Amino acid sequence: MVTLAEVAQHAGVSASTVSYVLSGKRSISANTRQRVERSIRELGYHPNAGARALASSKSNIIALMVPLRTDMYVPVMMEIAIAVATSARAHGYDVLLLTGEEGPDAVRRVAGSGLADGMILMDVELDDERLPLLRATDQPSVLIGLPADTSGLTCVDLDFRATGALCVEHLAKQGHQDIAVIGEAPAVYERHTGFAERTLDGLRSRSRELGVRLLHRPCEGGYDAMAVTLARILDERPDTSGLIVQNESAVEPLLALLRQQGRAVPEDVSVVAICPDQVAMQASVRLTSVAIPAQEMGRHAVDHLVAKLEGRGSDEVVLIAPELTARGSTGPAPTRS
Repeated sequence: MVTLAEVAQHAGVSASTVSYVLSGKRSISANTRQRVERSIRELGYHPNAGARALASSKSNIIALMVPLRTDMYVPVMMEIAIAVATSARAHGYDVLLLTGEEGPDAVRRVAGSGLADGMILMDVELDDERLPLLRATDQPSVLIGLPADTSGLTCVDLDFRATGALCVEHLAKQGHQDIAVIGEAPAVYERHTGFAERTLDGLRSRSRELGVRLLHRPCEGGYDAMAVTLARILDERPDTSGLIVQNESAVEPLLALLRQQGRAVPEDVSVVAICPDQVAMQASVRLTSVAIPAQEMGRHAVDHLVAKLEGRGSDEVVLIAPELTARGSTGPAPTRS
């Protein structure tokens, strides 16, 4: 391992000069700084993280809290996490990943220990019990998600309310008057998870405005659960001609069941999904969908947190506008005899 003294000898300066270049605590001439930086690159020197943290009171670490629950679609969560890690490295930060369901205890542990300079929280609930602690601490934080009360917080998210409205509008324009929503697992709604609740709010509000009949049914995902949910929908609303799916695990079972029942997509039933593009494109029918902008959400969250850490950020809510891509799974509503 290359030492600071070896960098100093290679650059022809004192060890203290190298230290000042690294810390920025004293003004160093441009020529000297360039010589030291060249030696650092050539020798592959990496400052000791512990010593650097003691000297600067910074860890250069961002804590990312990602509760991994069985009722959530983990690939989307991890895509956001990877985007956070990649963006953080571009800013010179490493990421500490916390995946347990510790709730406020995790916030308390990070804020009280100096483990990280700032926090990014995911899987945000409308009345998230972590928020009072975030508001009480001086440690900068950003939420990927939207609680009911955003005061004193910085939040980044897809505009899920607009997403729900956009899905209804797309089907209504093609004449669909009976639309059913196949939602997330019941536990997601029981926790009042922000993205699911806001999507549902947008779906219901726009349906009322357009005079569309809307039915919402949560679903655990998987073939058996989807079979029960679809049977229930068609029993309650036999004229259902449009389906909106916000549950990645239910997509392929739904399409398989429709095939088995002789219901053609989109001739008999149109399907819109709220899911990653990869899920929509790789389904047995290419799905009309609103994509989850995972990379954009992760990048925005890091940029806003770094701005706060550098003293130039302020609390704000950033909502990414949804974009619907029409593919082969939606078409005009069938004519009812």
